[in-house]
Order: sequence, then C-alpha cells, then structure tokens
Amino acid sequence: MVLGKVKSFTVSYDCLNDSNVPVFSSGDCVSGRVIIDVTGEIRVKSLKIHAKGFAKVRWTESRNAGSNTAYTQNYTEEVEYLNHKDILIGHERDDDNSEEGLTTIHSGRREYAFSLELPQTPLATSFEGKHGSVRYWVKAELHRPWLLPMKTKKEFTVFEHIDINTPLLLSPQAGTKDKTLCCWFCTSGPISLSAKIERKGYTPGESIQIFAEIENCSSRMVVPKAAIYQTQTFYAKGKMKEVKQLVANLRGESLSSGKTETWSGKMLKIPPVSPSILDCSIIRVEYSLMVYVDIPGAINLSLNLPLVIGTIPLHPFGSRTSSVSSQCSMSWLGMGLPERPEAPPSYAEIVTEEQRQSSLDVPAAREGLDGPLFAYIHEFRFQPPPLYSEIDPNPHHTSHTEERRLDACPSR
Repeated sequence: MVLGKVKSFTVSYDCLNDSNVPVFSSGDCVSGRVIIDVTGEIRVKSLKIHAKGFAKVRWTESRNAGSNTAYTQNYTEEVEYLNHKDILIGHERDDDNSEEGLTTIHSGRREYAFSLELPQTPLATSFEGKHGSVRYWVKAELHRPWLLPMKTKKEFTVFEHIDINTPLLLSPQAGTKDKTLCCWFCTSGPISLSAKIERKGYTPGESIQIFAEIENCSSRMVVPKAAIYQTQTFYAKGKMKEVKQLVANLRGESLSSGKTETWSGKMLKIPPVSPSILDCSIIRVEYSLMVYVDIPGAINLSLNLPLVIGTIPLHPFGSRTSSVSSQCSMSWLGMGLPERPEAPPSYAEIVTEEQRQSSLDVPAAREGLDGPLFAYIHEFRFQPPPLYSEIDPNPHHTSHTEERRLDACPSR
C-alpha cells in the first residue's frame, strides 16, 4: 500500500460575529474544526487539540557586579487563564508504534469538530506589548506511527468587556494648573491652563471633545497641544517595567504674550487601539489625555486626565446623562430660589372641627389644676396658627432690629 500524504492541516473557528473574526469573551463557547486534506490514505494514531490562554511578561536588565564583571538579569512571569485538552481521534497513548488501534483517513478533505467553554471568571483581553502579551490559541497535533507529529496552531481573540455606561466612566474629568516662568532674577507673568472632558470612558473610533482655556501672561510664545497616551506596565519578580506610547495628538494655534485661547469642544479622535486592561496581575494597559502648553526653553505645563477605553459603546441615554451632568456641574451657581414659595397647609386641613370641640372638654383628672397657667396652655394648644402671609406684619420692628445688629458688628 502506498502511504498517502497530508496536503494541508489547519484549524478553523466558527465565528460568532458578522466580520468573520474569531472574537470571544469569558463564558463563551469556542467551537471550530480541524481540517485535514489528504491524498491517498493515511493511518493515524490520534488527533488531539490543546487550547491555551495565558499572560506572559519578559524583559532583561544588565547589571554591573564590579569593575570587570557584568551580568544579565531576566525577569519573567506568567498567568494562566485557559488550559483545555481533548482527543478527536484515537487514544491517549502515543509512545508506541504498534499497528493496533489505528484510524484510517481516506483521500480527500476531512473535518473534525471541537468545542470548549471559556472560563466564567474574568479573562485578560488579548494584547501584544513590548515586554509582554496576552494570547489565546488552539493547537492541533496529528500523530502517525513512525513519523513525527504534525502540529498546527491558530490564535483567537478574547475581549474582557468594559461597559462605559457606568456612573464612574460617565463622570466628567477636569483640572486646572498654572506656571510662572523665572529667568535669574526676572519673573515673567503666569501661564494658566484649564481643561475638561465630558466623561472618562470612550471606545475606539470615538472623538473626545476637549474644552480648555489657555491664558498666556508670560513674555514667550507658547503652543497649546493635546495628546492621548497609552501606558503599558509589566510586573515580574517584584519589579516593574513601563512603556509609554503616543496614540493620537493635535496642535492648537500659537499664543503670543497677553493672549488667551479657548477650545470649545476641540475634537481628538481615538484610533483603533486595544481596550484598557485593568484586571491582570502582571500586565496593565491604561490611557490618559494630556492637555499641555508647549513652552520653549522650559518644562511644559500639562494636565493629565485619565481615560478608560472600553468595548461596549455609549448608549443614547448615557450621552444625555453625561451632557446633563456636565451642564449641572458648570451651572449650579446660577440656580436661584423659586419666585414664590408654596404656602403650608391650613389648620382646617389638619384638625377637623369635631376633633377641636372634643379637645375642649377638660378631663376630670385635671379639674384640680384650674388656674390661670393651665387655662392659658389649654386654650393656646387648640387654637389655629396665624394665617400664612408673604407680607411682614411688623416691618418697622424688623428694620430697627437689623440696624441694631449692624451697629453691633465689630467689623463696622
């Protein structure tokens, strides 16, 4: 018998979305097929799959241990999120080359289905960074007697969803800073910067509206700018490695001495970037919006506003809530009292005539308390209060009282 050959050996996923890209999240079922295209016939001991998901960091640092001695310190760490194995053909043992228990695959294309469920616990979002990564994949191995195993592997993407429609991520972010430039004994005027954005959470493709005011009272020409930065932080063996990358930026108009510039919703678009990773113990991916003033010959004046890049976009009601909260935060000082307060309820609405008449009958136990004091208390208790009025019945008395209080103020 002429042994057949394997023309192709691949892994394919059943995608859950219309874009035909294998994207999953915690709790999802990952299903697919191992596809084998054969010419002739082959005999197979087993066909296995191994699904794996993990976060891994690695970097090296050079250190000196003396004048002529140097060594390299490696820092590595790994966190496992998924480890699943399954056998699609054959049996577990692959260490022998016996002809027993072999499966024959005939010429043509064959597909072998597999499925697995991702853990319900939070998973780290797929990510590729400078000193670490988060990866998920399914590897298939085809074992045949007297031949080395054939292996193929295909990755899939995991998104740990971040919903930006939460009070924390819908809250406005704002800040104010100023800076005074000095040159020897000469002091220049201050440069002030105020900036605000409507919320903290955004998704890729959205534009951030930046509201800012820059005042230049110095003697130098300055330029207001804004930029989105991604900060990757890696942790291993008690050490930390940080990488900061520019994501997007914009530039305002040059501002001469004594001038002021206002940004009334200047737009800065977020390009396609990885979502924030906040729950992984060895890798963090964070974002920030830096609004700053570029000052020639001096350290820039900058404001950092934190951002969270999520996966679930803003709902229509979330946009309105954000807008209302933004307006309220700016306009609460303009709120005044109502023009005319509501009058309290009348006495007749609370105490009926029958209750009042029955209350006028003095109990026998109190007959011994007859006297002017008890009569006054008893009569006053059941009389209706004075009628409500917007007009002060004793205006002259009030004005005299206020004059006496003003005269008594030590500051006067």
